[in-house]
Amino acid sequence: MKPSWKDARLAALNALAVFLVATVAACGAAPATTTAPQPEPSTATAAGGPYPVSIEHKYGSTTIPAKPQRIVTVGLTDQDAVLALGEVPVGTTEWFGGFKGAIGPWAEDELAGRPVPTVLTDTGSGPQVEKIAALRPDLILALYSGLSKEQYETLSKFAPVVAPPARYKDYGIPWQVLTETVGRALGRADEARSLVAGVEARFADERAEHPEFADATGLVLTLYEGFFVYGSEDLRTRTLTSLGFKLPADLDKALGDQFGASVSKERTDLLDQDVAVWTVPDVDKDSATLHKDPVYGDLPVVKEGREVFVGEGSAYGSAFSFVSVLSLPYVLDRLVPQLAAAVDGDPATKVAPPAS
Repeated sequence: MKPSWKDARLAALNALAVFLVATVAACGAAPATTTAPQPEPSTATAAGGPYPVSIEHKYGSTTIPAKPQRIVTVGLTDQDAVLALGEVPVGTTEWFGGFKGAIGPWAEDELAGRPVPTVLTDTGSGPQVEKIAALRPDLILALYSGLSKEQYETLSKFAPVVAPPARYKDYGIPWQVLTETVGRALGRADEARSLVAGVEARFADERAEHPEFADATGLVLTLYEGFFVYGSEDLRTRTLTSLGFKLPADLDKALGDQFGASVSKERTDLLDQDVAVWTVPDVDKDSATLHKDPVYGDLPVVKEGREVFVGEGSAYGSAFSFVSVLSLPYVLDRLVPQLAAAVDGDPATKVAPPAS
């Protein structure tokens, strides 16, 4: 969900890409998070400047010898950090939303009239190696991704690749760590830290304005093979905990070693929290289906109007799942009023969709 290379070497690598494509396949409660997780270790050895810089990740360490000029983002949300730091990728990877250049409306202003990136796809078999090579990248970012070791080694033939950190599950890198890692890769570490601090301050303001959130438990769910519950390392869940909400004490134990999992009908008790945030394709249709479910429909979280529904097809729904330094302020403008209505203790209060 990318060191400057000589033109002759790039031509040779592009030829190698065509060969590789022929042989490589084409895909109690937990405490609230109130401080930014620590970024991945890195070293900068250039006197008086950030380069070369080495960044550690799950497959070792990648050295970026000079300021990158042609960045490709394989990570599904990595483009937002690049844009926030003043650069525009030459290639981005489509996740959902169908936005031009895979850039959501919350990030469009960062383009500032510059060319829209080429959009790549990952259909489940991995990054599009040949298309990535054709973009002549000098840096490939694959932070919010499930990049395999084989895919990492293949892409590393074309440019330095920054893979996901070792200490988080796939697609589990916090937005703070992602932003600061991209900042170091782009030689803008101080600016990245400042951006993170600004969004963290927004979360602190919301917690101060809504102390009731700290007394409430919550979950983020979707409809996939029944009731799919996101775990503590999922970015959407971290948005809740960053606002002060707590998670069920046995959440990760129930879900296993993954970012989320479908739960059986026997574990619908897990769904009955102070607030249930649902991300669904069609709010009206899917909420009606859920409320007709004989098990879920009778839970107090339903009867007392403590649900928040986020439509996946809307810009808000896309931003809610992106969880980036650019999308979060956009989300908080819309999500916080809904959460406040859901946990106000009055079942008659309607949790209304955002105006826009």
